[in-house]
Amino acid sequence: MKILVAGGTGNLGSRIIHELRKRGADIRVVIRPNTALSKIARLKQYDVGIFQTDMTNINEMTLACKEVDCVVSALQGLHDVIVDVQSILLNAAVNAGVHRFIPSDFAADFTKQSPGENRNFDLRREFHERLDKAPIAATSILNGAFAELLSTHTPLLDMENNSVGYWEDPDWRLDFTTMDNTAAYTAAAALDTAAPRILRIAGFQVSPQELATVATTIKKEAFKLTRMGSLAELAAQNKQDRATHPEGENELYPSWQQGQYMQSMFSVQLSPLDNHRYPEVEWTDVAKFISSL
Repeated sequence: MKILVAGGTGNLGSRIIHELRKRGADIRVVIRPNTALSKIARLKQYDVGIFQTDMTNINEMTLACKEVDCVVSALQGLHDVIVDVQSILLNAAVNAGVHRFIPSDFAADFTKQSPGENRNFDLRREFHERLDKAPIAATSILNGAFAELLSTHTPLLDMENNSVGYWEDPDWRLDFTTMDNTAAYTAAAALDTAAPRILRIAGFQVSPQELATVATTIKKEAFKLTRMGSLAELAAQNKQDRATHPEGENELYPSWQQGQYMQSMFSVQLSPLDNHRYPEVEWTDVAKFISSL
């Protein structure tokens, strides 16, 4: 099968390409004209077809999509990318007769969250309105949070102060999937002509209480639970921070976006899970991931 990947120079996109190669796919990557030479060199080592083109030009994008079986988007950005460029990519895929489209969702289950609670999820929701009207089969992959988030010293897991923070409920189970597992699953879904509209996965589901216990066991140091507040307090703080810092609307990850992600993680869960659809994916559990930190 021939798969076109958009966003292939990014962290997740490059991993998806690697996994597609392992599965014998014929891979085509579309990149922008101003892509750094170092990133192009990394792509060339994968032995893939590279289309360096204006991603806002529907005619050029349609040519890039010719004879492609599935388009995988791993694009990251704000409205101009997630809605505008992805819409051009979608229309190009339709024009070229592509059968399937995987959008750049890769997030918590925003289909279960109210609009206005998470800016970046609202952008994906807006694109979904266009995607669901297009004459093409689509598959969204929802993986919760990337497990790598736990290595960035967020309140969820503070390795420096040996603490695990939570909002509302210490027993609420959070959804995490490593980027490698997400990439492997996405590659399998891209080659699966019968993949459904939404696939929900979680490499591991763990509560803050369980996370503190696992971290204590593995690191041989006591990790304490810290209540950060209620969900209502978090939601109110997020709204205030967003209103106070409107410049963040033009930033991919403004200071208030982390709070919105925390609110999402403690508000919605992935269920039912589709982990077993592709048995070749070897899931990284919470103990193995914490051991790697």
